[in-house]
Amino acid sequence: MPPLTEADEISAIAFGFMGSKALFVALDLGVFTALAAGPLDAEALATACGIHRDRAETLATALAGMGVLEVADGLYKNSPAAEAFLVKGAKYDFGDYLRLQVGQQMYPLLDQLGPAVRGNLEEVDTASYEEWFSDPEQARIYSTSQHAGSIGPARQLAKKVDLSGVQTLLDVGGGTGAFAITLCKAFPALNVTIVDFPNVAALGREYVAKAGLSDRIEYVEGNALKTDWPGGQDAVLMSYLFSGVPGDAHTGLIDDAMAALSPDGQLVIHDFMVEADRSGPELAALWQLQHTAFTPEARSVDTATLTEELEAGGFSDVRVVDMIPRMTKVAVGRRSA
Repeated sequence: MPPLTEADEISAIAFGFMGSKALFVALDLGVFTALAAGPLDAEALATACGIHRDRAETLATALAGMGVLEVADGLYKNSPAAEAFLVKGAKYDFGDYLRLQVGQQMYPLLDQLGPAVRGNLEEVDTASYEEWFSDPEQARIYSTSQHAGSIGPARQLAKKVDLSGVQTLLDVGGGTGAFAITLCKAFPALNVTIVDFPNVAALGREYVAKAGLSDRIEYVEGNALKTDWPGGQDAVLMSYLFSGVPGDAHTGLIDDAMAALSPDGQLVIHDFMVEADRSGPELAALWQLQHTAFTPEARSVDTATLTEELEAGGFSDVRVVDMIPRMTKVAVGRRSA
């Protein structure tokens, strides 16, 4: 991103939290779903969302100011992006991911970013993912919302990485199976084993059964950093794992993947990654910083360092390609014979 030159550019960053909250509230109220049937004026929108007409108009105006809604002649309608991604039940809807995980869980955690960055860990009131997910309700909120947010990236991964010759895949920290389900549908010969916490696995089995894939997707319950992984795998997938664990765990994860893979097997790492020169992209860098608020020992991942780590761990033909624009990339390496 080019250097900032104007005061209003700094203000846009400082006031960005207002836009985030407006989006989360609109999702909670069902604003975008209400507008899916067509444009509404403030009165009709207020009725549809169960709020006062003036507050509906103020919220809708803020959303229009950000470009999330459009307004003309007193009628509000969804922007193309809102229609595609924020309407409940739309093919690419990831509103629940934004509303629940980002809005209710991640957003409040940023209040402790300062102490986390300074290293005042006694002021950081967060647990490990293992402890956090031992609470069934927290595991449910995080996992179900993450499932909604992972369907799109999983579809992209199926296009970016050729798994047509892969029969067994180990999905480490695979959550409720969004990637596993999507990949199994794209590659009919594929069978997946997911390693994740017990409360997450319980939810995941429901998603897998609903997808009719219980015969091809199974779970190993446990902390992926501590649990033994089944071997003989044609591929190992780690999505959003590297950025959420302590940095000194990276080498161990690469070593474990090497041990789990068959000769010539491939390791696929999908995560928030910044460029080698650490100039961005902005969203990837911000997500890495957000992880610091929860896991102060987390390490920012850049493409060059990750490539070096994979090659040092015995992987060859390493390539890194873009996945979610300006946010995530996928690194693929092959286990040397």
